[in-house]
Amino acid sequence: MIQKTPAQTQKKSYCVMEDIYGVVMAPKADLQQLQLQLHNKPAPPHLMLPDIGRALEDLLKTREVGEFLSGAFAGAMTKAILAPLETIRTRMVVGVGSKNIYGSFVQVVEKQGWQGLWAGNAINMLRIVPTQAIELGTFEYVKRAMTTAQEKWKQNESPSLQIGHLNFNFNFNCLLSWLSPVAVAGAAAGIVSTLACHPLEVLKDRLTVSPDIYPNLSIAVRKIYSEGGIGGLYSGLSPTLIGMLPYSTCYYFMYETMKKSYCLAKKKDSLSRAEMLLIGALSGLTASTISYPLEVARKRLMVGTLHGKCPPNMAAALSEVIRDEGVRGLYRGWGASCLKVMPSSGITWMFYEAWKDILLVERRPS
Repeated sequence: MIQKTPAQTQKKSYCVMEDIYGVVMAPKADLQQLQLQLHNKPAPPHLMLPDIGRALEDLLKTREVGEFLSGAFAGAMTKAILAPLETIRTRMVVGVGSKNIYGSFVQVVEKQGWQGLWAGNAINMLRIVPTQAIELGTFEYVKRAMTTAQEKWKQNESPSLQIGHLNFNFNFNCLLSWLSPVAVAGAAAGIVSTLACHPLEVLKDRLTVSPDIYPNLSIAVRKIYSEGGIGGLYSGLSPTLIGMLPYSTCYYFMYETMKKSYCLAKKKDSLSRAEMLLIGALSGLTASTISYPLEVARKRLMVGTLHGKCPPNMAAALSEVIRDEGVRGLYRGWGASCLKVMPSSGITWMFYEAWKDILLVERRPS
């Protein structure tokens, strides 16, 4: 009699598994082992998406964004208050209507009602918010960068270049020490903001000076584009940059210089709101007086096509003004401009410093 060993007597049980392709017979032990492996298998890694909300929150907390927003809010609040003076100033500069402030004011009210004093203010608000934000943000950034560069060059040795037996030392400390970070930052602020927002300035002037030809923003954009293409929206860019450079440089330099000198004289760390208003107004007056003839020429070039005559360049525009009105014509509308520029500059700096105190409070050293 043949005896069977335990291995031979052990019976295997099978499990029936069915799929879409048919029936498969598999031992239960193998199936249990497969299930165990599947159970212990680590889960596939989850796709990690960037936390956009956190990144945006961190961005909004940066100093640059705080200064950018402070400039935008300050510009919007200032223009909302001073829009009537801006309308009168623009009309007088380009030679439309009365030659004095009161007469121009009366003409606007009689022809267009009180709303006429805010003609073009919508586009003016759209213009000033990005312009002021870019301008003040650029000024603060470039000023810090220039100051840091000067300190770095003072600490490090000057670079040198050796050619054979000749050794050339480049002393940039002397050059950088002559450059004022505030003046350089002011020039950069004016240039960058002008390049970014000049088309809005063109639209604002067209809506202000000729509301009958350009009754609203969409019609103004279509007309200007159909007549001159993209170049029409940048009409007068070159004289604008030429006029902006001395104005912006002087404007920021005067404000920072007077602010620092006043604080040193009074032995105080910061200005009050009233002092900011006064110093800002004086800096605007000084800068406007120096660069005003260039402003007159710029406005003539920008809206000259409306009167059927457009000077070919800034020098021709200045010559035309002197020929027609004498040297005094270069300062036509200067009084109205000062009435607009002085409060505008003062209010802008006051609001800007106030918004910086609010938005940058967490970044100030304790």
